[in-house]
Parts: sequence; C-alpha cells; structure tokens
Amino acid sequence: MIRVAIDAMGGDFGPGPIIAGVVEALKTAKFEAILVGDESIIRPLLPESVKSKVFIVHADDVISMHDHATDALKKKSSSIYVATELVRDGKADAVVSAGHSGATMSLATLRIGRIDGIARPAIATLMPTVIDGQKSLVLDVGANVDCKPEHLFQFGVMGLAYAKDIMGIKKVKIGILTNGEEDTKGNEVSKEAALMLKTLPEFIGNVEGNNIFDGSVHVIVCDGFVGNIVLKTSEGVADTIGKFMKAHIKKSAFASFGSVFMRKVFSSLKQQIDYAEYGGAPLLGINGAAIVSHGKSNSKAIKNAIFQAINFVESDVNKHIKASLETKN
Repeated sequence: MIRVAIDAMGGDFGPGPIIAGVVEALKTAKFEAILVGDESIIRPLLPESVKSKVFIVHADDVISMHDHATDALKKKSSSIYVATELVRDGKADAVVSAGHSGATMSLATLRIGRIDGIARPAIATLMPTVIDGQKSLVLDVGANVDCKPEHLFQFGVMGLAYAKDIMGIKKVKIGILTNGEEDTKGNEVSKEAALMLKTLPEFIGNVEGNNIFDGSVHVIVCDGFVGNIVLKTSEGVADTIGKFMKAHIKKSAFASFGSVFMRKVFSSLKQQIDYAEYGGAPLLGINGAAIVSHGKSNSKAIKNAIFQAINFVESDVNKHIKASLETKN
C-alpha cells in the first residue's frame, strides 16, 4: 500500500483543513496516511472512524512563513523536515505539504535527492485551456528564478514524461515560453534552450502566453521567475474577471433575471481555475514524490494533493525522466 507523509502543521489555517482533507481522501482511496506534527494537537482532531487508519509521527517544531528556506535544514524536528526524512528513509513513498514552499523544495532536493542527470528540480502546475477536459502543464513556476539552457531542456524532458504518464496525453506538444513565436524572439538563454529542445520530436518551438490557455500546446517550459509571474497573474486575472461579472449582474436587471444560469457558469469557471481542484504542484526531478500545496489549501485541496501523490507514485514518471536523459546524454 502506498504511504503518504502529510505535513499536518503546514498551511495558513493550521492542521484542521489538512486533517479534514486526509479524512476525505481515506474515504475514496486506499493508502497509508502518515500525519507528521504535534501529536497532542493532531490526535483530538481525528474522527474515531479513521484513527486506526492513520499513523502519527510526532514533530515538535514548525517552519513558519517568515523563516528562510535554508533554515529548514537546521530545524530537524520540524514537521516538514521529519516528513521529508520519512521519504528519504523509505518509510513513506511521497510527501505532501502546504507549508513553506521554499523549505519543502529545499528539503526534498537536498534530503530526498535528485534524479541522476537532473541539475535543478522544477515545480510544475496545471493550467486550464479552452478545450474541455484538457489542461496545460507549465514548468518551472517558482523553484529556479535563474536558469541555464540545459535546465530548461531538462524541464522539457520532465514535463514530457509527466504529460504522458500522469496526464495521459499520447501526442505531447512542448513549447518554450518567449515574447514571440518566431525563432529570432526570446533572450539568449531561451534561444539556446530551444536549440537543445529541438532534439525532442515533441518540441514545436516558441510559444506565447496566450498559448498556455488555447490548447495548442501541452507542456510550456520557462524559468521559475517568468513562470511564477504567469501563475500569479493568471490567478489574479481569473479572480478579477469573476468579480467584474458579479458586479455587472448586480447592476443589471436583465442579468439578475439570468442569475440562476450565471451561477452555473460561475461554478464551472471556478472549477476550472480553482487550485483546490488540482491540490498542489508536483516537484519534478527529485528521486521520489513531493507535492507542494498552496498555503491557503482547504480540505478539498489537501485531498486532491494526496490523490496527486498517489498517482505520481503509481506512475513511471521518474523512471522515464531518467531514461530520456540517459538517451539524450
């Protein structure tokens, strides 16, 4: 049975939503849940019905959002450090945390280790497209703000494996995010990376920001500086559009008449853009499975993050990444 270590103390709202998400996940998936954190806080929050299905590993400390990512290595009794060590020691197959994302990435990279041939692990996130049921994968979205061409090439290899193994896309299209589709566009790093990516049959060339959402490409490669801006901007635009629509409905009598219909539209739109639907972002390139969840994750997000972790462990993503790099090298 797959064992998932969950950082119970991470997240903006404390252990409540995290434990609730674990309880929800246990209703529909068979896995061994390992909650890591202060046992005196965790145990009273567990319903009697799941206490026999959950293991608690006590951890005294917590990495706060004010701590530096590098501090995580010093706080060996923190919940995220202990959870990561469980994966490193083979006592868990995956780790899920809604806590300090920088600490999670640092510990996963340094303690669990990288896949042979990977220089920089990358955070990958799913984005909605206009094609029903199709998502695009953007990486990196925050782990590496400064990248070399070979790093971007490796992001493409990792994204390709994830798109095939997890997303189930048979004919993957990979693009590199630049300021224009022409080969002459981009900076020196993206141009050199594009030349390297051309060795992948799935590479279609330069893509622009709108292509993330129009369904024309499945994997979008960029550095973590650009990717994080894309991610945060997209979240802001989606939230703003929703507020605009609600404001106009309130002002318009005709729109108010159709509010029942509009509520269904809002519900569908929210489902497409809500991070809780995806649960979290996988950290690709480590020799294991780590899901980095949003700090504001609710129980639904944690549940889906656990499902992501299970799917990752059950797949051959890491094996395919390693094999692809060996072939290219």
